[in-house]
Amino acid sequence: MTHSPPPGQPPTGEPALAHPRLVVVGNPANRRVTFFRDAVRAAGLPEARVEPWLDVLRGGARFQPGETVRLESPGEDPDVDRLLRGTDDPTRVEGTGRWYAAFTEATARLARNVGAAGAFLVDDPAEPAVLFDKRLAHARLLRAGVPVPDSPTSGAAAPPVRGWTDVRSLMAAAGLRRAFVKLAHGSSASGVLAVETNGAGRVQATTSVERGPEGHLFNSLRVRRYTTEREVAAIVDALAPDGLHIERWLPKAAQGGRVADLRVVVIDGRATHAVVRTSRSPMTNLHLGGTRGDLGAVRAAVSAAGGRWADALGVCEAAADAFPGMRCVGVDLLPAVGWRRFAVGEVNAFGDLLPGLTGLPGSGAEGQDTYAAQVAALLRGRPARTPARTPVRTPVGTAGVTRTTDTSDAPDTTDTTDTTDTTSTTGTTGSSTT
Repeated sequence: MTHSPPPGQPPTGEPALAHPRLVVVGNPANRRVTFFRDAVRAAGLPEARVEPWLDVLRGGARFQPGETVRLESPGEDPDVDRLLRGTDDPTRVEGTGRWYAAFTEATARLARNVGAAGAFLVDDPAEPAVLFDKRLAHARLLRAGVPVPDSPTSGAAAPPVRGWTDVRSLMAAAGLRRAFVKLAHGSSASGVLAVETNGAGRVQATTSVERGPEGHLFNSLRVRRYTTEREVAAIVDALAPDGLHIERWLPKAAQGGRVADLRVVVIDGRATHAVVRTSRSPMTNLHLGGTRGDLGAVRAAVSAAGGRWADALGVCEAAADAFPGMRCVGVDLLPAVGWRRFAVGEVNAFGDLLPGLTGLPGSGAEGQDTYAAQVAALLRGRPARTPARTPVRTPVGTAGVTRTTDTSDAPDTTDTTDTTDTTSTTGTTGSSTT
């Protein structure tokens, strides 16, 4: 296995690993670690060793020459969350800016330690630093010619968003009546607001954020709607210190009267697994009340609209190609109304948690879950990849979608919710779940 090239440059290919000694950096009790170790065992390989995130953050992680090291999500562990976010309450929304700084510093230090030990990382550690900043990821996709929703906060040079006044101003300047306001470093819909305005100046927002009596923000399992500008402004002002990203709200296609999108896993540049997520609200995350939809019905709807399912998957492959240092990503694919156009909402560094889901027909991962497919890919070695290797015929020019060149695939954005009230849940930063 060779080291990954600089971000934005495609890997030249890596040799197969006949007898890899695998290490997973993760939280030992987390199901992600369990699923990966089960897949390693099922492949007849030696037991994968676990280096806890706690040891990584405390400087105690150790690696051996020749080991192959995989990074798993640091999410869903209160002690790890405390070190990364600096809070004892895992339900709190605030702290993602600190989480991002601590996570990227830890992964950079980890990469140095792995290299010094003569071991190898599966992924380029510089890529999650981009993927966990929605502003940078949006700009990366834009430069790659991947259609993305209009955004006034795309890229490192974007204007700062210091609070609701800036959000209002940027939305107005960009002509956005409806927009998603997201934590720049958030995940799993934490801190996302679907903001709507009208000509009369009315403002409302749908979100899973619960605002406590002292103004603190908490994640909830049920979504509520705030119907006054004062309420919306208070939440945005509390989120702003952690960094915010704004995107045009693009309407999505429906299945059975429910809005729908897809999580598509791409391994080594090839779409291997897909799940449909539906909801009665804009937010389809399963932990927020979304349900799995019918993939066969999606394929039929695409065909009936004159499109090709292969083109929809090609959109996801093009998005993954924008991050060539990642062996596996989860792409949120957003179908426009009518099922003819597709866009990418987000590309997730830890987007492979789809328990029980086996590979798509013709993907090479038939009969394998996402973890088994990744182990098989490690054994094959990394193939040479060129950006946008799958030509796509998705119609472009959808209102609200920006595209810089006529390159390859078409992404979009939006993953927000709309239910009713609240129930506290654990923090989700670093855990990309469906």
